[in-house]
Amino acid sequence: MSLTKKRKVANTKVDKNKAYSLKEAASLVKEINCTKFDSSVDLHIRLGVDPKKADQQVRGTVSLPHGTGKTKRVLVLCTPDKEADAKNAGADYVGLDEFITKIEGGWTDIDVIVATPSVMPKIGKLGKVLGPRNLMPNPKTGTVTNDVAAAVNEVKGGKIAFKVDKAGIVHASIGRISFDPNKITENSTELINAILKLKPATAKGTYLKSVSMASSMSPGITLDTKSLSN
Repeated sequence: MSLTKKRKVANTKVDKNKAYSLKEAASLVKEINCTKFDSSVDLHIRLGVDPKKADQQVRGTVSLPHGTGKTKRVLVLCTPDKEADAKNAGADYVGLDEFITKIEGGWTDIDVIVATPSVMPKIGKLGKVLGPRNLMPNPKTGTVTNDVAAAVNEVKGGKIAFKVDKAGIVHASIGRISFDPNKITENSTELINAILKLKPATAKGTYLKSVSMASSMSPGITLDTKSLSN
């Protein structure tokens, strides 16, 4: 069966006029999966905010109770006295100057960068490379810290960073298609609750405008936002 046939079948199983509960969506997303690999399950959350306004840039971190199902590659940029802590915590790459040179040359084969505050002045010049890829260490996401071991453990344990894009949407992976529906539901709930807590005081009207769930190459499933924001 070709992928297009699978996609056609998947499309017939999703009612475009229905808003599903989170539990229904978590089961349905597995049923309509079209891929042979363990694809990512993502949430796309449209918020009633104006990202151009500094006080409405929703961003933060959340530790998913069941992790993301993906092993994240972590680079720790630090002084030599912190290197052992980072390595013992499971960091994939540890160092400073040699990695700054590699990144300047275009290397970004990593998922998260953790840095100590003392080395941030050196890293600032990497903004053009790291910024667009959302890799720049940031105190708000816990990736600029002296406790590099704790930061590495959190990232490896399922901590994810999220932020609203220019269109007012948060895109985040909350697991893999191999997860059982309960794990998908619980991870989704954790992310949505974290975003709800960050509602800007200046945001007008409906905050949680729409939420959809999808796996790689599958149709999106619209969620019932009223049940999510209770």
